[in-house]
Amino acid sequence: VLDHISKPHIKQHKLDPWLADLRQLASLENVFCKVSGMVTEADWKNWQPSDFEPYLDAVFECFGTERIMIGSDWPVCTLAATYSNVIQIARDYVGKLSADEQADVWENNALRLYRLPR
Repeated sequence: VLDHISKPHIKQHKLDPWLADLRQLASLENVFCKVSGMVTEADWKNWQPSDFEPYLDAVFECFGTERIMIGSDWPVCTLAATYSNVIQIARDYVGKLSADEQADVWENNALRLYRLPR
């Protein structure tokens, strides 16, 4: 599992070289990506939800909804946001997906990856 979407330079609004590396990792079918740790890579006091969209777009493009799971990075995330803020960023983005894709990202992928019972 690639944790914290591999810690891109969100504060600097940089996609490269992170995006090239992300694509390379995503080409490995056994690699999953956890959407977490983003707010602490942004400007802690001045981030906006829109700051995360290019990074989320890239993650979902590279891994598809079949190899992504949501994490919070709690309690570390509280340096830059509340737990509710962090989850709302994910809710807003994932809410654009179909019901099945949402279920995969929020629950099914983690159950499958970690071989947990339903």
